[in-house]
Amino acid sequence: MPEFNIAKAKERFPALKKDDQVYLDNAGGSQVLGDVIDSVAQYLSGTNVQLGASYRVGQISNQKYEDGYKAAAAYINADPSEIVLGTSTTQNFMNLASSLKFNEGDEIILSKMEHETNVKPWVYMADKLKLTVKWWYSEKPELKLTSENLKPLLSAKTKFVACTHVSNILGSIHDVKAIAKVVHDAGALFCVDGVSFAPHRQVDVKAFGVDFYAFSWYKVYGPHIAVLYASTEAQKHMKPLAHYFNPTGTLADKIGFAASNYEITQSIPIIVDYLGGSNPGPVFAAIAEHEGKLQKILLDFLTSRKDITVHGSTSSDSKERVPTISFTVEGVNSKELVEKVDKASNYGIRWGHFYSKRLCDEVLGLGPEAVCRVSMVHYNTEKEIEGLVEVLKKVLP
Repeated sequence: MPEFNIAKAKERFPALKKDDQVYLDNAGGSQVLGDVIDSVAQYLSGTNVQLGASYRVGQISNQKYEDGYKAAAAYINADPSEIVLGTSTTQNFMNLASSLKFNEGDEIILSKMEHETNVKPWVYMADKLKLTVKWWYSEKPELKLTSENLKPLLSAKTKFVACTHVSNILGSIHDVKAIAKVVHDAGALFCVDGVSFAPHRQVDVKAFGVDFYAFSWYKVYGPHIAVLYASTEAQKHMKPLAHYFNPTGTLADKIGFAASNYEITQSIPIIVDYLGGSNPGPVFAAIAEHEGKLQKILLDFLTSRKDITVHGSTSSDSKERVPTISFTVEGVNSKELVEKVDKASNYGIRWGHFYSKRLCDEVLGLGPEAVCRVSMVHYNTEKEIEGLVEVLKKVLP
């Protein structure tokens, strides 16, 4: 496996060359590849026409759009008929929730370890269809969803289970393949939010064994668009939302409205190519190795102090977690700490609950300012994280 070249990676992102800002809020949104930016501009200036036209430029535009769908599907090991591209993961899940068919009294299991994106749509669905909601979570210190702590909640009435692949607060990687088997053994459908997993590891929906899976490309080095996967079999449980005269054979036919954003859809092949194209394994192995070094630097410092609590695994093993690290400091307000970092440096970190409010309030028992979060990706450097540690040493009591 070739060594991952971080300097070469950084060169691909214009924002990383503009000034000295250090981006450590990547879980909120990554920087965008320069080739993607150029591609969007070129599309809008040369092929920006309505899809479906038969004239020359129309045919070019049609092909670019189709190629975007093919690349997005191939990237996650799905068929193009099994994906839809939409404005956000939240919107894709809301559309899915509006289309799923269940019977009154059926049970669904939702996790409290989630971004609200993977809760609200299903609560809405449960209210609309008169379903029973059961709540799934893991107490401190484990804070990890497993097939074992799910089993007691499953019953003959369970028809749908949703959880995150990686918490955007905790950073721990859940074994969704093992969870999928237990869910399917119970005769239910399984939906996974992969937003915080996809920037760091290879997505293979068939290997995961899930029915539904979603993530946002704007956190995977592209513009603001998201992909939702629904297996061909799972689509049998959906009622199409399309106009009555439109086809309903694919997932995009069923719950995609007015087509996906043209200029962004056609840029997806560039992101896929950057991440290894048809062979992403070596790239993501290199990313995992590099990210492991980054998180070790920060975790070693945080765990060396008795007044700091790291929420989630304190292991720097890339098999256990991704480099999204949240912590609180005893006697220190998270908001005030981040503001001190802002004033003292060019490091961009964040405070808050990051839409995982049930987790922060009900499981972690935190106050309204919740956590300080540092979220790294592969274009961050060891030198940057060493610099952050020095800044924290200066601003912490």
